[in-house]
Amino acid sequence: MAIIKCPECGRQISDKAPTCPSCGVEIAGKTTKCPNCGEVYFNYLEMCPNCQTPNPTLVGGRGGITPTPSAPEQSIGQVAPPVQQSARRTMQQTERPGMPATPPPPPVRPTTNKGNGGEQNPEKKEPEKKMSVRSILIISLIFSVLVCGILYYFYDNANKNKEMEAYEYAMQSSDPMVLQSYLDTYKDADEAHRDSITAHLEQLKQNDQDWTNAVVSGSKDALQAYLQKYPNSIHKQEAINKIDSIDWNVAKNADTADAYQTYLDAHRDGSHIEEAENALKKVKGRDLQPEEKEYITGLYRQFFQSINSRDGDGLLANCEDILSSLLGKNSAPKSDIVTFMNKLYKEDVANMNWHINNDYQIKKREIGDSEYEYQVVFTAKQAVDKTDGSKHEQLFKISSTVSPDLKISSFNMSKVNTGE
Repeated sequence: MAIIKCPECGRQISDKAPTCPSCGVEIAGKTTKCPNCGEVYFNYLEMCPNCQTPNPTLVGGRGGITPTPSAPEQSIGQVAPPVQQSARRTMQQTERPGMPATPPPPPVRPTTNKGNGGEQNPEKKEPEKKMSVRSILIISLIFSVLVCGILYYFYDNANKNKEMEAYEYAMQSSDPMVLQSYLDTYKDADEAHRDSITAHLEQLKQNDQDWTNAVVSGSKDALQAYLQKYPNSIHKQEAINKIDSIDWNVAKNADTADAYQTYLDAHRDGSHIEEAENALKKVKGRDLQPEEKEYITGLYRQFFQSINSRDGDGLLANCEDILSSLLGKNSAPKSDIVTFMNKLYKEDVANMNWHINNDYQIKKREIGDSEYEYQVVFTAKQAVDKTDGSKHEQLFKISSTVSPDLKISSFNMSKVNTGE
């Protein structure tokens, strides 16, 4: 028995000790001594770790130590790498008796890149699967939310467009049913829209009430006030027709040219245009119109002024070429009027003045299509200044006729006694 140093920990122990009491490595039958430097080392090493002398037990079986089956055979002159020595020491430590065995680490399957055709590490594959499922769920959720958002956008936009169209249609409508339908259908519409529709509906209701009141009254003024208040009412044409009927009844009851002309001026597209025109024509043929009377009175005023001034041409201009009657003479030429004037101016007459009394009686008579003859009766006073300074006055009754050409076609006169 010899005292050696433990090749593992360096503690001095007996070479016959089964294991090192310090580090637990096996000693008996597991060591050899270098014949060159005396270094004690494990017999499975190929050479002395101190001087690199080959292990005699491995080279020729010298020393009587049999190499252990666990030590791999190596060629003489090779040195075990430090990693291999460390691995052997670790194995020896696990084989020491009396020491608690440390469980070997679980074998780790070598991982290869999946892209290179190898299998992935199961421990990494499981989290990757979990991450993949989670990502799919998240992406699916985001996609679902996006799709729902898009669908809701188009749905909401379509509803808004539909509501806007209904709103614009209702605001342009004059039918209360249309406005009430909007309010019933779009209860969640914009408050401003609902307020506008409600106000419009109330206005239409007031419109209908005012229309009822105007119709019941039967008054033209009430109907005109309604049209002024509601110029675009659905009852506008009906109100115009009622006013037209009222004005026509007024014209018929008056039965005058002015009344019929007033109706025609106020209702150029009235329902009674033709009736009014026929009635106006009839009245004009029956009644003397103011403009006709004015022209006739002016005609006789010029006639007597021409006599006062002894203007023969003035007399001839106001008479027809042939007078049907002139001072009792039938079919007298108008030159006889000048002869009549000259006879009035006798030698003893210094001056003469005719004054027409405004007591015209004019009768109108139709003698053809829209042709009228006028029978005129009036009085005129003759004032004569004689050469001896005396004055003489005489009242005459004039009976005359005016032709359709508004010229004197007959002229007769007679003295009127002051007692008449």
